[in-house]
Amino acid sequence: MSDTQPASVYDLAHEEEAENLATFAILVDNEPGVLHRLVGLFAARGYNIESLTVAETDRRAHTSRVTIVTRGAPHVLAQIEAQLEKMVATRHVQDVTRDPNGLERELALVKVKGSGPDRVEALRIADIFRAKVLDTTIDSFIFEITGVSSKIDKFVDLMRPLGLVELSRTGVLSITRGAEAM
Repeated sequence: MSDTQPASVYDLAHEEEAENLATFAILVDNEPGVLHRLVGLFAARGYNIESLTVAETDRRAHTSRVTIVTRGAPHVLAQIEAQLEKMVATRHVQDVTRDPNGLERELALVKVKGSGPDRVEALRIADIFRAKVLDTTIDSFIFEITGVSSKIDKFVDLMRPLGLVELSRTGVLSITRGAEAM
């Protein structure tokens, strides 16, 4: 018997595939345990959830919309989508990332403390990024900013040296352009 045989499938060499971000919008029945089963699907297979947003969207139809951002190789993302579609409580799954009409936005609240030139610079940067001042004190601001995640990341990176104190992000929301519903 040759020593070149792998001991298990996990020992086989795998080609490195580039990982992509994917945003899945999932319309589900709004009932107890559905979110737990969704998260469990990811955890059981070792997939990471980078962002998770969920809320009831139609009380009459008793449905909620879940937006999940995850990362993986193309075949892994296709597998995730197929597994989401198989869930009993799932009514519809859409890969917003691959949809040319897809829109993604995130909301962040950013607390920055500072005085003097740093305070003026924080206001200037907030104006450039179209961030709204929600609260101000003698030594701090709370900004509200919406946009794609990369815009928020850049805003936070610029605020960090100016006195970033606290950050709260909603996670990604998604929708598609046009008159059609999901």
